[in-house]
Amino acid sequence: MSKKEKIIIKNSGGGIGFFSYLFLVFLVLKLTSVIDWSWWWVTAPLWGPLIIALIVILIICVVSMFVK
Repeated sequence: MSKKEKIIIKNSGGGIGFFSYLFLVFLVLKLTSVIDWSWWWVTAPLWGPLIIALIVILIICVVSMFVK
């Protein structure tokens, strides 16, 4: 394995991100009855970023249609 390949492998992290941590915090708070939120709000950190990305893509597509 070359030095460049080792650097790429070393830098390719993954793991748990901010929204996953946020979901885990909300989940623990919900299961321990600290918060009385709907499950939709508890799971929002899982599906929220996807919805926001889709809305941004939709806005970009609509704006690009009118800019021509």
